[in-house]
Amino acid sequence: MAKKPAKPDAKSPTSQGLTYADAGVDLETYDQFISTLGRHLRKTHTPRVIQNPGGFAGLFRLDYNQKLFQRNYKDPVLVACTDGVGTKIKLAAQLGIYDTLGIDLVAMSVNDLIVQGAEPLFFLDYIAIPSTDPVQLEALVRGVSNGCRTAGCALIGGETAEMPDLYDDGDLDMAGFAVGVVELKRAINPTRVQPGDVILGLASSGFHSNGYSLVRKVVEHAKLDLTKPEPKAREHDGDDRTLGQVLLEPTRIYADPIVRLQRAYRVKKVVSAMAHITGGGLEQNIERSLHDAVDAHIRLDSWRPHPVFSFIQSKGRIADDEMRRVFNMGIGYVLIVRPSFASAVESRLARLGERVHQLGVIRKGTGKVKLK
Repeated sequence: MAKKPAKPDAKSPTSQGLTYADAGVDLETYDQFISTLGRHLRKTHTPRVIQNPGGFAGLFRLDYNQKLFQRNYKDPVLVACTDGVGTKIKLAAQLGIYDTLGIDLVAMSVNDLIVQGAEPLFFLDYIAIPSTDPVQLEALVRGVSNGCRTAGCALIGGETAEMPDLYDDGDLDMAGFAVGVVELKRAINPTRVQPGDVILGLASSGFHSNGYSLVRKVVEHAKLDLTKPEPKAREHDGDDRTLGQVLLEPTRIYADPIVRLQRAYRVKKVVSAMAHITGGGLEQNIERSLHDAVDAHIRLDSWRPHPVFSFIQSKGRIADDEMRRVFNMGIGYVLIVRPSFASAVESRLARLGERVHQLGVIRKGTGKVKLK
């Protein structure tokens, strides 16, 4: 008697044909997660966002006619930036804390954008992952949404790429894209800087999102416990955060106070130049804001860096020059302003919540930064 053919194994991918899920991509979980993102995007939307359900791209009005919100640009120039979070992601993954990375992502692009005198308009994100983890992804996107709200820009779209062949479990990467606008005659450029200008520095919130390959190397080398408090790495006695939480402090977003400052001086050009202090430290980033007939003279004793810098420096026995070359050392953003307005600008920024330090002055030179 002939044997009946065996039933196909329902669990075998070859029995019913291969699926995307067999390749490691679960479209059902992915689609369910994407359907939940709308609330995070809507929190950032202004009347300038044009709703486009099901659209393949976001829509945003550069100018619009509602009287209450009217902004008629005469000679608008679009300004665009892109950046990522870097290896700070590895530290966040190690601790399972993801809700601050999105703030870092927004900050790294938007802080570059406002250096040109631009107002942030909208932002898009790109997240690459091995597989969809709804809890993790919701935390990441929530952070991006919070960062956009702080920066005053709209989150109008993005992409989440599920790629199990490129990323191992626990890996991920993020990139962000910001677009802003500035009137051409108000755009910042280095030719404005003059001898006598005053250099103002805005305090950073820590390492921001630069130099984390070195930070993580120090943590590993010194066998530091990220889950325990380290009083010497904290700014005040009431701070009970662990070392890991201190190191994950998100990048400070300077957009709102800088945009408000620019709006307060619509006619007078009181700001000669600005710089976002990222990798390369004060020297390399301020040099980008100078022309070749001036130098920036900065006093290193004009501010006190966050204690986390000296803590990591001591644990890694890092030389002073290396610290200044890699990290912001407590100054996240710099403005070069006309001397007659320096006090007024400093007071205005302080009222807007910034800790402002007079770092030094501009003198005749050759386009260099002189640290004393």
